[in-house]
Order: sequence, then structure tokens, then C-alpha cells
Amino acid sequence: MHGDPAERLWTAHRTLQLDDQRRSFSTLVPTRPRHGEAACVDGAEAVVGLRLRSRGPQGLELEAHPPLLQRVEGQSRWGAWAYRPVIARQGRRLTREHRLTVSLWGLLLAQTQRAPVAQGLVVAGSGSAFTQESLSLTPSLERQMEGQLLRLAEELTAEKPPPLTNDRRKCTLCSWRGACGRAAAAEGHLSEVSGIGAKRRELLVELGLPRLADLAAADPEQLADALEVHGEQHREVAAQLVAQALVQQGGMPRRLDPNPALPELATAPGVLLYDIESDPDARDDFLHGFLRVERGPDGWSEAPAAPYQPLLALYEHGEERLWLRLRRLLARYPDWPVIHYGETESLALVRLAQRQGAGEQEIEQLRARCLDLHQRVRRHWLLPVNSYGLKAVAGWLGFHWRQKGVDGARCLLWWRQWRWGTATQARGSRHHLSRIFLYNHDDCLATWRVALWLLGEDGRPSP
Repeated sequence: MHGDPAERLWTAHRTLQLDDQRRSFSTLVPTRPRHGEAACVDGAEAVVGLRLRSRGPQGLELEAHPPLLQRVEGQSRWGAWAYRPVIARQGRRLTREHRLTVSLWGLLLAQTQRAPVAQGLVVAGSGSAFTQESLSLTPSLERQMEGQLLRLAEELTAEKPPPLTNDRRKCTLCSWRGACGRAAAAEGHLSEVSGIGAKRRELLVELGLPRLADLAAADPEQLADALEVHGEQHREVAAQLVAQALVQQGGMPRRLDPNPALPELATAPGVLLYDIESDPDARDDFLHGFLRVERGPDGWSEAPAAPYQPLLALYEHGEERLWLRLRRLLARYPDWPVIHYGETESLALVRLAQRQGAGEQEIEQLRARCLDLHQRVRRHWLLPVNSYGLKAVAGWLGFHWRQKGVDGARCLLWWRQWRWGTATQARGSRHHLSRIFLYNHDDCLATWRVALWLLGEDGRPSP
């Protein structure tokens, strides 16, 4: 209501959500659902496209479009049956958002069918991984939902938009993330400081430190003493938060540990840059990508020309085949460290080895070869970035992904579009697969860009 539509960014989240919903609903109701109120009059098993309109607390005009209604036992104005709303869950847990949404649908559906709605249905997954659970629509949940509706109505009628949210973890899912990110940076919002979430921001605001500049000017010892009453963990990070704010305010990195960040690379003949692409809901690591960078007589070879090898992991091939391929690749380069950004890759590799019966010695060798670049960066440096994720750190170093606006969610969408195909094809377009490989290749190149920066800084005297 307050933003420039041209500033909205496309996000894959909504498309992924609709894809999850379609597959979950198809498993729940294999036959085609009926449409609208005429289907409810006929007692159809599943109904889509029913618009629910009614009045809520304080006379608010409400309208909702539940994606699916399921027939249940009961008595409604349509006959000896009633309906309950169905929601498709993304992720592994039922969230407050799910509960409040279903509660709204239940409230309006009860008034429309003139019969109480005691429960909603939550479904997730498809095929053998399909799960469903009932969600009780209690008076307490309805009160929470009504409170949120009143708050929303108040914000929608205000002349100015509400302030930026304190908890910005979900901002990556939102099409306004670019505009809000620029606003947060301009006003020095504390959520821009790496390490500060919603709860910690509240504590700092209570202490009279509402902006990044205020935190940068704070005395670390005094802040530690003030935060100690809220828990020892807050006291321990006080100095780090002030230092991080100072670095972000000044725009210059600060070294924490004068020792080399990557001593393992001093004599290594080469390195394997390793990056995994995953479907977290399905717990499926579908792509293991490797970039092989050699050290020659004149130093490291040019990364863009280095061989890139993607290993695609399909369900039908099985884990045994994947482990065999990974094992062979790693065995060809026994003295090469495996560099990755974040703990995901090393954990996935070790767990795969354990499931495939690898011995303790082989597993320990795997652990020793894996170098977590994220951990090394955090241990040795404070950087002027609001996040220590690969995108933020490599972007600060000037790295650019070749496909604009691509992230893990977009990559996952391409994977599902290729994996599940279309009504006429068992597999989707190979173009999607090529895009996934290109994105993964760029992640490996970005990881190497960060590693080269650390190596370069290791060669300089500490200030």
C-alpha cells in the first residue's frame, strides 16, 4: 500500500509453496475436486474456489479463499455433511502462521455453512512421505487470530507504514526485501548488525541503543554489565556486537586472529571446492558440486577455467551409488583439502559415509579434509557485512553470480520442475538442470573467492 510496485522483486517462495500444495492435495484427494458452492450443495468430497465472506471482530469485513475444503461428518445448511479447511504445510513444523490462517478459514466457514468447524487439516509431502494431522480450532486460537486481525486493520488504515519488523529472518521470502533492506541500512536498524535478532534488539533498545551508530559508540564493558541480568550469553557477546557495529559503521574489516586462516593450503597441491544443493523438506541432497583448483609452479590456477564436476543424486540410483562416486572422486585427490562454506557439506558427507558403513578411520580422514570457510572467516575476521552467509561475504568481495536474482529457493524450484516433469514428460526441461549446475558452479567459485581473500590477507603483516 505504501511502496513503489517497481521495487518488488520476484521470489520463488510462493511458487514453491503452490507446488507443495498441489502435490500434497493430489495425494489427499486423487480425484479432481469440485468447484464453488454448488459442489458443497452436492456434498462433494473436496471443494475448491469457495469464497468465504463475513464480519469479524468490531464489524471488520473479512474475506478468505481457502485452497481446499474437505467433507466431514456433520450437519450444515447444505445437508447431512459439513466441511473443514485444509492447509498444506511447508517445512517440518506447524507454525503460528499456519494456526492463525486455518483459524480464520474456520471462523468464516462456520458462518457460511452454519455449522461449527472444530478442526482443520494440515497436510504435507506426497506419495509415501505424505503426512496429515488435525488442528483443533480452540477459543484461545480464535482470540489470537481476532487480535491479529484488529492489529492488521489498524495498520492498513494508517497514513504511514508500520516500522520495519524486528525479526527479519523471513525477509528472504518477501518480494519487498530489497526496499526494506535499503530502508534498514539507511536508518541504521539494529537488525542490520550481524548477530542481532528480534529478542536481542529489544534488549538493546531498552538500554537506549536503538540504532547501529548508538551500538558502535557504546562501552563494551558497560554494555556487558547491563546485559548480564538477561543471561550470561548476552554478556559474552556484548563486546563482539559493539565491535561488529564499529566495523559495519566504518566499512573496513578487522582482524581478530593474527594466525593464518588457512594453513592447510600452504603446501596443498590443489583444493576441491564443494557445494551441495538440497531440498530440505524432502531431506534430499540432490546435487554435489566440485570445483578442482590446482596449484602450479606459478601459484593457483585460474578458477573460472578449473574443471567443474556436478554429481547428481537421484532417488532411483540409491545412496550406495552416490557414495561410490563421491569416494572415487575424493580418492583421486587424496592430499587435496575439501573447502566448503558452512557446515552443511561436511555433515552431509560424514553422515552419508556412516550410513554406507565406512570405517572410523575413513570418517576421521573425511572430517580432517573438510575445511569450513564460514567458520574460518568468523574466527579470524570481523567484516563490514550484515550477514556472514556466502552471498553477503562474496558479494562484499565483488563476486557476481552469473544468473541475476538466483538463490537457493529458485534453484530448488528448478530442481522440482525438472524432477517431477510435466503431465506429458517424465522429466522437465534440461534447461532447468543446466541452470542448477551454473548456480552451483558459481557457489563454488564464490567460495574460492573468499578463500583467496583469506590467503591474501594471511600474506600481509597484521596491523
